[in-house]
Amino acid sequence: MKKIVSIALLLAAFLTIAQAAEDHLTMTTTEGKTLHITGTATGLIFEEYKGKVVFLEFFGHRCPPCLASIDHYKKLQEKFKDSLVIVAVEVQGFDDAQLKGFVKEKGINYVTVSQKKAGDVIPYISARAQWQGSIPYLLILDKKGDLQLAQAGMLPEDGLTKKIEQLLK
Repeated sequence: MKKIVSIALLLAAFLTIAQAAEDHLTMTTTEGKTLHITGTATGLIFEEYKGKVVFLEFFGHRCPPCLASIDHYKKLQEKFKDSLVIVAVEVQGFDDAQLKGFVKEKGINYVTVSQKKAGDVIPYISARAQWQGSIPYLLILDKKGDLQLAQAGMLPEDGLTKKIEQLLK
């Protein structure tokens, strides 16, 4: 009986360690910067962006609402440049070189990541937020990394502005 209990405790400890390991994620931006992300019970902490509101968006280069959101995000990033970070993960297959060209063509002024360089972030969000792949898909995290909004579909710029202002208070 002691052997079974010992094995059960060892298995439980292993599963706890394995789960903790899954909560530490990285992804690499098109600029070559590695982002370190910690999954918590209430959200995601981007180590490089602590103390800032973070938008984590999953988008596609062929998605009309995603393309329409780009101008909104550029304006928001400029307006709130000291307190907001937008991280956009392209999920329709662009590699880094293609995404860099797209970023340049569109004048994107925020952080971009190709699907290939997103590491385990996409499956992690799929599992945690039950995201089924619809785009655009936006997660808004407050300054502590707590999830404040998970939204499929495009949101109007004025609504996003109000949300940011609310989170900065």
